[in-house]
Amino acid sequence: MSAPRVTIALLAIIFLLVAASFQDLTVAADGGGEPVPDSVCDAKCQKRCSLKVAGRCMGLCKMCCHDCKGCVPSGPYASKDECPCYRDKLSPKTLRPKCP
Repeated sequence: MSAPRVTIALLAIIFLLVAASFQDLTVAADGGGEPVPDSVCDAKCQKRCSLKVAGRCMGLCKMCCHDCKGCVPSGPYASKDECPCYRDKLSPKTLRPKCP
């Protein structure tokens, strides 16, 4: 093979790998798959709620964690952009963010 063909083939492979990784993220954020064990949400929510009033924060966080298949921002000050499902959940009455 000539150099341009090798370059095009490598770029095509890289593109396919990147596209496949985004598809996996989309499926995970969509909520497909197995239910998340309580222990996973407990640990993640304890970290997320470590600087807040534990009772209310933990209850809401666990509910959001289960709905979002285990995706919870990594700490008390972590951006909700880490988990789009967690970020986009709204309270039906007030239309404010539901997840702490």
